[in-house]
Amino acid sequence: MRKKERVQKILDLLDEHYTTDYKCYLNHETPWQLLIAVILSAQCTDARVNIVTKDLFKKYPDLEAFANADVQEMEKDIHSIGFYKNKARNIILCARRLVEEYGGEVPSSLEDLTSLAGVGRKTANVIRGNIYHEPSIVVDTHVKRISKKLGFTKEEDPVKVEYDLMKVLPQDHWILYNIQIITHGRGVCTARSPKCELCFLKEYCKAAN
Repeated sequence: MRKKERVQKILDLLDEHYTTDYKCYLNHETPWQLLIAVILSAQCTDARVNIVTKDLFKKYPDLEAFANADVQEMEKDIHSIGFYKNKARNIILCARRLVEEYGGEVPSSLEDLTSLAGVGRKTANVIRGNIYHEPSIVVDTHVKRISKKLGFTKEEDPVKVEYDLMKVLPQDHWILYNIQIITHGRGVCTARSPKCELCFLKEYCKAAN
């Protein structure tokens, strides 16, 4: 089977099992809320972030409130999340720049987004994909791990994985692939004990074979 055909078979199966609906696991109502939630989500579960942001977005109802927040108080507000000291500082600095330089709007370009405190390529691509619907590939732990198993990449560095996937996947699946693979990684292809016997992708999985 040719590589392109094999990739399409995998994507068809993912579409069939997980639908083609766009779903974001981080609760938000505005672009800036999603940006803050993604900054908080680094090395932390989405479920934990959603618990914290439920109260956080009530206490700080707009970007100006975040921009003017006291860093030590912000640390207390998010202390149940890993690396809370760095994240508290980055969130405040990020909010200030959005207010002062972008008129309170979250920018859409990769260059502008990654210039903000606490925002790397992964965070920027989440915003570009979910808010602006720009074809973007988000490389998290699930995507990196499962993409290697499927033979889509041999790289460890997330940026190199991203570029490999951009070559392999059609653009109309760049955003969807991340959503579907997260679901697959949480329910079937888990890191500690993958359920290979239940996996609908095992026929095409290089690790399983």
